Amino acid sequence: MSLDLSQTGDLLTALLPELVLTGWALVLLGVVAWRHRTAGDLRLAGGLALAALATTAATVWWLWWRSATVTGFAPVDDFRFISDALFLGAGAITVMLSMRYLEREALLVPEYYVLLLFAVLGMMLMGGGSDLMVVFLGLELMSVAVYVLAGINRKSPRAAEAALKYFLLGAFASAFLLYGIALVYGATGTTNLALIGVQVTSLQIEHGPMLLVGVALLLVGFGFKVAAVPFHMWAPDVYDGAPTPATGFMATAVKAAAFAALFRVLGQAFATAAGWPEIVKGLAVATMVGGNLVALAQRSLKRMLAYSSIAHAGYVLVAVAAGNAAGSAAFLFYLVAYTLTTLAAFALLAVKGRGGESDVLIDDLSGLAAQRPWLAFALAVCMLSLLGFPGTAGFMGKWYILVAAAQSAQWWLAALLVLTSVVSAGYYLPVIMVMYMKPAPSAAAHADAQLGRLAGAAVTLAVVGLLFFGVRPNRLLELSADGAGSLRTPTAAALAPPGH
Repeated sequence: MSLDLSQTGDLLTALLPELVLTGWALVLLGVVAWRHRTAGDLRLAGGLALAALATTAATVWWLWWRSATVTGFAPVDDFRFISDALFLGAGAITVMLSMRYLEREALLVPEYYVLLLFAVLGMMLMGGGSDLMVVFLGLELMSVAVYVLAGINRKSPRAAEAALKYFLLGAFASAFLLYGIALVYGATGTTNLALIGVQVTSLQIEHGPMLLVGVALLLVGFGFKVAAVPFHMWAPDVYDGAPTPATGFMATAVKAAAFAALFRVLGQAFATAAGWPEIVKGLAVATMVGGNLVALAQRSLKRMLAYSSIAHAGYVLVAVAAGNAAGSAAFLFYLVAYTLTTLAAFALLAVKGRGGESDVLIDDLSGLAAQRPWLAFALAVCMLSLLGFPGTAGFMGKWYILVAAAQSAQWWLAALLVLTSVVSAGYYLPVIMVMYMKPAPSAAAHADAQLGRLAGAAVTLAVVGLLFFGVRPNRLLELSADGAGSLRTPTAAALAPPGH
């Protein structure tokens, strides 16, 4: 199906997923304004949010199935469809995890689901934006919604602190990003990603000072959003203070959206620009080392997972720094594996605590395997996948990143990834050890550790996916390779109007 974006009908078809989700978000906003007082109203809002994400996913699948393309160069490509599917899937799992959790914590705030939908809409704009300004607007739409999600529990001082820190540092990062966009515009005369790529080559400004400073500021802005060291200082406190399902959403979908936007911007606009690969490598090294070493000192399970998410951002940066086809495929594959693993891990954490789960220590899981064998098995699979143990999707993701780094002759980066993964065993394996090798402190220690029906279905789906892609990764890797391969810098001839 070929779409001509100069025609209104074709333009609306290309934007159909975003339009569908926007319509649902506005409908849900009206419903929440009318019904927002009882647990039933909360469940109604959650059901409508699931319906919104499901129908939007159906429109993405329809465009993908019809092999939608556009005349000219615009982001109607496999990368957009795969990233949209990832964002919508993460959003749906978060809704499923949140429904029982919000009732249990007495958070009767159905607007939580409205914010979730707007955050996913912003992510879709980031992953599919063909212009730096569209990427920026998508990032701000996502960020404003997530700032409020972090502080949605107005009774918690930790949540208020988390929201304030996230807002202040997020605004600071946005300023870097916007100033970087301004400098790139000054150097190239455009904010369109495809035209920037053409201008960089045709004007021979690969080493232009204004362009290089602009790219550096863009990397700083994105570095804050993906919580790369040294721009990670907000992440542990924000993740610790936010409601646990919202923390899982921030640690996965928000990070995946920032990475998707970064990957598209670097791949399409600055593929030939100098300097940024070295910066990305430096960020990868600092993030892998810093995230893993600090995680070793954590006894709180939630903070450990927070620092773990920082370390995994470093692994993804290695795939970005590889700059080859294998790295592009590994990038999307690892984002899928990491999202499934981390969402499931935070869901399992949520069953063990109350009031945000900040006080849940690793030792509090002692004897979980004897009293709740399914929960212990699911959490063990998540820990092994995060570690990169063979037979899990996390192992295959790290393997493909190692292959990409080796193919680009980045042997030292591959070796550091292996060494830091070994270090991570020091905080992942103790979780499994206390569940299976230590007795429970009492017979009723884990009596209230129960997943709701929807949350149980979400965790089951995630664990099955981790094990399946751990032994049969080929199809997902092929889709990832196709998606990443659809990103390319066009030539001037490809962008010229017909007849020129």
